[in-house]
Amino acid sequence: MRSAPTILHLDMDAFFAAAEQAAKPSLRGKPVVVGGLGPRGVVATASYEARRFGVHSAMPMAQARRLAPNAAYLVPRFSLYRAVSEQVMELLRRLSPLVEPLSLDEAFVDLEAGGSARDAATAREAGERLRADIRAVTGLTGSVGLAGSKMIAKIASEEAKPDGLVLIEPGTERELLGPKSVRILPGVGPATGEHLRRAGMTTVADLAGAGEDELVRLLGKAHGESLYRMARGYDDRPVVAERDAKSVSVEDTFDVDLHDRLRVRIEVERLAERCVQRLRGAGRSGRTVVLKVRRYDFSTLTRSETLRGPTDDPVVVREAAARLLEAVDTTGGVRLLGVGVTGLADYTQEDLFAQAAAERAAAEAAEASGAEPGGAHGGDGAEVERSRGGAAVVPAVPAGAGAAGGTGAGGAGAPDGPAVAAAAGRGEPEGEERRWAAGQDVRHAEYGAGWVQGSGLGRVTVRFEEPWSAAPGRVRTFRADDPELEPSDPLPLVAGQSSWPASLPKSRSEDGGGGSARP
Repeated sequence: MRSAPTILHLDMDAFFAAAEQAAKPSLRGKPVVVGGLGPRGVVATASYEARRFGVHSAMPMAQARRLAPNAAYLVPRFSLYRAVSEQVMELLRRLSPLVEPLSLDEAFVDLEAGGSARDAATAREAGERLRADIRAVTGLTGSVGLAGSKMIAKIASEEAKPDGLVLIEPGTERELLGPKSVRILPGVGPATGEHLRRAGMTTVADLAGAGEDELVRLLGKAHGESLYRMARGYDDRPVVAERDAKSVSVEDTFDVDLHDRLRVRIEVERLAERCVQRLRGAGRSGRTVVLKVRRYDFSTLTRSETLRGPTDDPVVVREAAARLLEAVDTTGGVRLLGVGVTGLADYTQEDLFAQAAAERAAAEAAEASGAEPGGAHGGDGAEVERSRGGAAVVPAVPAGAGAAGGTGAGGAGAPDGPAVAAAAGRGEPEGEERRWAAGQDVRHAEYGAGWVQGSGLGRVTVRFEEPWSAAPGRVRTFRADDPELEPSDPLPLVAGQSSWPASLPKSRSEDGGGGSARP
């Protein structure tokens, strides 16, 4: 624990939805919901205007539509969010070399390590400068928490929302935490919270008063001891600049359960290819291939196969995933499939590139002799956990969804894709109607840049406006196959940025390293 509040936690405000509002002047001040738009889609982020209707993250999209029928419902544009995130993280790195990203929109910063703060006054000054710089560079707002530990800094940023700064002086932690719900502590989810409630503990003060021995008896040694320390305000976890991903995985939820075994296998192979693309993009390889199957009754199975060494060969991963699928009963239908790779390494074992061919030959030989080829089987397992600092997971976007049907209604599409094909990840068949997702960036030869407001019945409606437009843009409707209408890349959110993502404006970067420059 530190004697000065020099650990900063930044959390961007309603990040995905706020970025959409900044990019689309006609949506500013209005309820916006970002997520999968298909029947089984879920809410990724809701703007503060939508939250007033009770819409929140992880809510089924169908429920969100019932609560806020007049909101704008948009597919995620991760290329935009990543670009803005790069800008924000660059601002944080100007404050300190110790920046610990938790997600695209959230990070811890050790201000003391960067010389940006030494006491409460200088920490507050650094926090306020950061908020001003973020607004100048991205046009968005972020909430800042400052404290002597990571846990308290995160609680402070929650209290600062939206668009605020809260500093908690070291030494006041127990007084702050005492009346709060046990759910505020890291590691206390719904199940643990209910377990503690049944034991008569609902507040952090209850945990501190129960004593370490009682918490160990209820929760086990490691969890009980950790929770007791946090309940007393102790958290000595350091800010870690490099957080290695434990796994890389991708998954798809399908609007309609898959019953055809061949279709299931094709989807698994497609997911394996996407997983390897992400693996190679991160410069990693992996030793264990994991298959995840959620069946029609919501039961989830995982199977895994450990290879002789790490690989990034798409053939090896694809065929391992196919073997794992053979051990799974898909009778009744499949609603979700996922393929992942764990046991990550920075190198590949060269002989694995020949492994796929060798295993195929062995399988063929076994088949010729009448023997049944063996496959690796894993036991039924719980779902792979999606911790922000652990697995690198592609957000689940329903595959095979239909066309968007207007602002606030539509089918799910690939988040970054231009026109949405009938099946995610595959090319659009010749002669098939082009499909456009609500919120997608487009450009028209005559009218310029705009975004898809909705589509269906062979038509697409586009609102032509730019992030810096003074007023909402005009709306035009075209044929879905109009040759003058093309998918486009996102525009920068702030006018005058010559590069995308843009660096800190010149007026704010004149003093160079250390902290961010004063406005």
